[in-house]
Amino acid sequence: MSENFISETTSFSSAEQTFMCRAIELAKLGHYTTSPNPRVGCVIVKDGFIVGEGFHKKAGTEHAEVHALIQAGDHARNATAYVTLEPCSHFGRTPPCAESLIKAGIAQVIIAMVDPNPQVSGKGIKLLEAAGIRTKLGLLNAEANALNIGFIKLMTEHKPYVRLKMATSLDGKIAMANGESKWITGSDARKDVQRLRAQCCAIICGADSVIFDQAKMTVRHGELGEISQNYLENELRQPIRIIVDSQNRLTPDLALFNHQSPIIIIRAKENNGKTESDLENQQHWPHFVEQVELPLTKQQKVDLNALISFLAERAFNDILVESGSHLAGAFVEQNLVDELILYQAPKLMGKSAQSMLIMPSLETLADAKALNIIETTMIGEDIRIVAKFN
Repeated sequence: MSENFISETTSFSSAEQTFMCRAIELAKLGHYTTSPNPRVGCVIVKDGFIVGEGFHKKAGTEHAEVHALIQAGDHARNATAYVTLEPCSHFGRTPPCAESLIKAGIAQVIIAMVDPNPQVSGKGIKLLEAAGIRTKLGLLNAEANALNIGFIKLMTEHKPYVRLKMATSLDGKIAMANGESKWITGSDARKDVQRLRAQCCAIICGADSVIFDQAKMTVRHGELGEISQNYLENELRQPIRIIVDSQNRLTPDLALFNHQSPIIIIRAKENNGKTESDLENQQHWPHFVEQVELPLTKQQKVDLNALISFLAERAFNDILVESGSHLAGAFVEQNLVDELILYQAPKLMGKSAQSMLIMPSLETLADAKALNIIETTMIGEDIRIVAKFN
């Protein structure tokens, strides 16, 4: 449906592009708070001037259009609304925004992209047009898509968008032979990782990171740089921490459990005949810990495809994998990673150091995983490479 809508749109003026650019910038203000809801911005314009604007800040709260309409007040009548995502047409945790635009007397709505949810796609536009409101679609469509890449993938493919973050030396090592890895990259790169964590729904890591590195996998407000100036600590949503522990090695005394935010421990359905209730009786877990059993593969590892399906069912759309070489390698090997974010430090760690990814099924050059590098940036003294898998 979206392709048909876009093909019918006319060209856009420079003024219209300017106002939609502003709506895109507003949507970005929800980058660290709206997930799993989409990031949306709205600008209301009358007689060439902005009379109202807003963005969706957090799931369950007012949508961007409502904030903009409240600010515009009576000026909304016969005005044009610029919205980065098709106004919703259904009752969820908030009323439908299309109805709010109609009641306010909006004359025209310019929309960057159709809602990717196949159950609602295009219905908001039809509702507006049935009420006599003119609609135009496709302005800054690519920029609007980039705002919500995880939400779009979840809606269209029923899978989350998975980013894999790795920190290595120039020769591709993640730790010395004895496990020492603090710190390969510099403080600027580590702060950048905090921003990555803050934007995602969930972080996945393996039991080794939690046990041997005493990793907490939390977002540290004080290390977010300029972001911390725009968001209070209690406004930032801590991502769900998901720990793959197929051998049941985690214990409640680990540093991971010192921070009271949700944790999901992924366990194997079959583990020496023990059931989940048996494991719960052995350990007294904090109230914010959930245990989920998933099937095992033939290699006696947690089925990662089953994990991806579980995440989709929970509506997690942006996932960050931060793990050791075995789990990270398994995600890549099974084609479950969309994007690699690699921080490389100007260091050489030698042959005996631990390699970045363990992927035993790759035996020939023809098996190699191909990527498309989309960004290289200096982060302090380190290089950040962002690449997408082909």
